[in-house]
Amino acid sequence: MNSSSSEFRPLARNVEVTDTELQVDLADGRRIGVPLIWFPRLLSASASERAHWELLGDGEGIHWPEADEDISVAGLLIGARGAGGLLSGAA
Repeated sequence: MNSSSSEFRPLARNVEVTDTELQVDLADGRRIGVPLIWFPRLLSASASERAHWELLGDGEGIHWPEADEDISVAGLLIGARGAGGLLSGAA
């Protein structure tokens, strides 16, 4: 099998948002779980707004129309947080 890291594209297949965590199931079988506090827009969204998500592209990203939030799967894997999220590095 010939593959390189440049060919690797982490893709989401399913998303679940609880009151405290964002969970993303990846196409390769992994599940990523991150604190919801990292994404203030999702944290403040209603349960129905959180439940209405769409995959972007082939699953490279996730979009919540009512919460106006977009998150990349690659960003989740490196620990990127949303604007204004806890420890986001914003001043």
